[in-house]
Amino acid sequence: MLDKDKLLKRFISYTEFETTSMDEAKTFPSSKKQLVFAKFLEEELNIIGLSDVSLDENGYLLATLRANDDGSSPAIGLIAHMDTSGEASGANVKPRLHTSYQGERIVLDSEKEIFLSPKTFPELLNYIGQDIVTTDGKTLLGADDKAGICEIVSACEYLIAHPELKHGAVKIAFTPDEEVGHGTDFFPLNKFGADFAYTIDGGQLGELNYETFNACDAKIFIKGRGVHPGSAKGKMINAITLAAEWQNELPAGERPEYTDGYEGFFHITKIKGNTDEVVMHMIIRDHNAELLEKKKNIVLGLVDFMNQKYGHDTIKCELKDVYVNMKSFFENSYYIVDRAVSAMEKSCVKPIIIPVRGGTDGARLSEVGLLCPNIFTGGHNFHGVYEYIPLQSMLKATEVIINLVSDNK
Repeated sequence: MLDKDKLLKRFISYTEFETTSMDEAKTFPSSKKQLVFAKFLEEELNIIGLSDVSLDENGYLLATLRANDDGSSPAIGLIAHMDTSGEASGANVKPRLHTSYQGERIVLDSEKEIFLSPKTFPELLNYIGQDIVTTDGKTLLGADDKAGICEIVSACEYLIAHPELKHGAVKIAFTPDEEVGHGTDFFPLNKFGADFAYTIDGGQLGELNYETFNACDAKIFIKGRGVHPGSAKGKMINAITLAAEWQNELPAGERPEYTDGYEGFFHITKIKGNTDEVVMHMIIRDHNAELLEKKKNIVLGLVDFMNQKYGHDTIKCELKDVYVNMKSFFENSYYIVDRAVSAMEKSCVKPIIIPVRGGTDGARLSEVGLLCPNIFTGGHNFHGVYEYIPLQSMLKATEVIINLVSDNK
């Protein structure tokens, strides 16, 4: 029987570390505070009895749970990331536990009137009677992906305490900078030594992913002409106005707020500038590679259109492919997905196989030969103050990991 209180205590202790990764940082990892957390985890992994624990200069923490079977089982990797998103504050996180939730509106911050309500988040009603961990409405929670780390560590600790459960070698990797797209930049693949792996980085109970977006990032540079507004007629070109025009020229229905399932999108994520110059960051996503190319051509066509309208080199655009849909890598290796399905069913968890509307470190790792589906942590509403996770879902995720690596032939 897994210890619910111990699991909760471990998770809350992890959330106390500020590990926000920093977009466009020149260092790796992008924030030193990730290394503080990594060193804490390094000590914990040694204490619970894992072997070959090592933390390298890039912030990758590796460890091994040695095999105790007859040697016939594969070496399975378990991967989670230590950083949290910069979309909301990750400093001074103060988790709150709401026991035996009964469907009411949860007050996160009464002063700012921030509520977690089933009217807005109806999936809350799936957790009646359960214990829900939330934020205090001022920060994110950090379940993405400290819940995954907590579940991996707790599963390993349980397996060490129960040697009657036979398993092959279990390879652990906790990585930095996943949230800023650099989680695998220096991943020590050869040292890791897994035959295949799973990222424990998904959402709702039962979620299982082996499809991701194909991803392209874009940076758009808009050059304006600044003139005093008192004498600007016929002379000024306001780069901010052009930025608004750019957004309005993109297909209106192909934005994240209007799409789901297999529908791709264009999404402006950041804008900075003034009358003279604006720089916009945009992500372009689609599960279908051909449709992604069409979206990239729409962007390039818009550059040409606006340059013809406002003058040569008014708009410049840089496109960068980031990752590919990992589905194709599983065509001859679907047994890795089936293993996760079996582990969930053994834990009485209904598998929900859906595409990731984003990417995972597993997408890049699969591309370089380490096949790596993604398994749920149990969390919801990642990257913001409405983030929450049911404690019972964390217990189930831990149980699924135990079943995943134990002999299930």
